Amino acid sequence: MTISLRPILPLAAALTLSFASVGFAAEIFTTNGVAINGYDPVAYFTDHKPVKGSDKYTATYRGAKFHFASAAHRDVFAANPGHFAPQYGGYCAFGTAQGHKASTEPQAFTVVDNKLYLNYNDSVLKTWRQDVSGYIKKAEANWDKVRVQPDP
Repeated sequence: MTISLRPILPLAAALTLSFASVGFAAEIFTTNGVAINGYDPVAYFTDHKPVKGSDKYTATYRGAKFHFASAAHRDVFAANPGHFAPQYGGYCAFGTAQGHKASTEPQAFTVVDNKLYLNYNDSVLKTWRQDVSGYIKKAEANWDKVRVQPDP
């Protein structure tokens, strides 16, 4: 008697994928699936401040939904999302420099060398600004280890 595994293989693959995702850290920090608490990532570059986005204008990048203040901002983002998305997946840049993931607040930001960095809060941002280039070097060195940690 020969037993065929063909009907079982799709189920086995699905189970393998679902178990493989258990404990997987998110690539981009979100709250309820939305990055930067719904703030427009393009506005940090064009308006030099956090601007609340609208759920009328959205784009998805690396599994996270981004909101935008306008269709024009959404379209600019869609053309080059890696440029506008926050560094370190939107996790706190200072926390990454310290070797751990931390959430962020949209107003605690800096744009350095045309890259967006978010921080945990205004107090952490103040510390971050004391040695931005040094913390960026530390964060860059730590990111591969930090990115696989569980979400905060």
